[in-house]
Amino acid sequence: MIMRMGTGAFLLILLAGSPALGFDHRHKAFTSVLQAHVSWNEAGTASVVDYPALKENRLPLDDYLDTLSAVPRAEFDAWDKDRQLAFLINAYNGFTLALILDNYPVDSIRRIGRFWQNPWKMRFFTLLGEKMHLDQVEHDIIREPGRFDEPRIHFAVNCASIGCPALRDEAFVHDRLNAQLEDSTRRFLIDDSRNRYNPENENLEVSSIFKWYGEDFERDAGSVRKWLSRYADLLTDNKAAKAQIQAGNVRLQYLEYDWAINNR
Repeated sequence: MIMRMGTGAFLLILLAGSPALGFDHRHKAFTSVLQAHVSWNEAGTASVVDYPALKENRLPLDDYLDTLSAVPRAEFDAWDKDRQLAFLINAYNGFTLALILDNYPVDSIRRIGRFWQNPWKMRFFTLLGEKMHLDQVEHDIIREPGRFDEPRIHFAVNCASIGCPALRDEAFVHDRLNAQLEDSTRRFLIDDSRNRYNPENENLEVSSIFKWYGEDFERDAGSVRKWLSRYADLLTDNKAAKAQIQAGNVRLQYLEYDWAINNR
């Protein structure tokens, strides 16, 4: 028996499956992509991406990014801050993956584009109703003073480089955002290839992230040293050195950043 329906009923069924009726704040599609192509190192402090496999099966990533691009500014503005921030972090990470795939194989994101181009200034995607570049998402929106004021985003947004904090194998979601940000921060700080206390010169050797974005940590804690003092237990096992870090009395030395691609 064939059941017939009116045009109105048919449109309702179509709309029921439309993303416009409700954005997926669980970002399940992105989590599926990440779980299939991102893997942690043995210590759980860094991750790598299987770009060849992702390039061969790119459609799920592109479909997810299309849902981000379809969100209008007015809808985004109505969300609470945690939903907004999770959306923006996932957008940055997702479109960074797309940029790498558009140019793969490549040994560093910095080699993308012609010599006069900056890959972070290339307007290659649409978000919130306008053509954007990656720096716009990170610096103009996420880091805008007074909007989120969350320095831990620097351990969440991923620049597809070994020196960058790990790309998680799951999307950021609003109801676990604080826990995810804290987990990403601790994973990065405990990695002594990028952050460590050097007993020979008594310096705290840390990622250049703390130099480039020092103002964000200063805004949150008063200084980079004071911000790092919260995580002294991750930076050294030396009891005396830990006390110096906690007191903010340690000298900082910034390590060279590794821009090689985070390829599996």
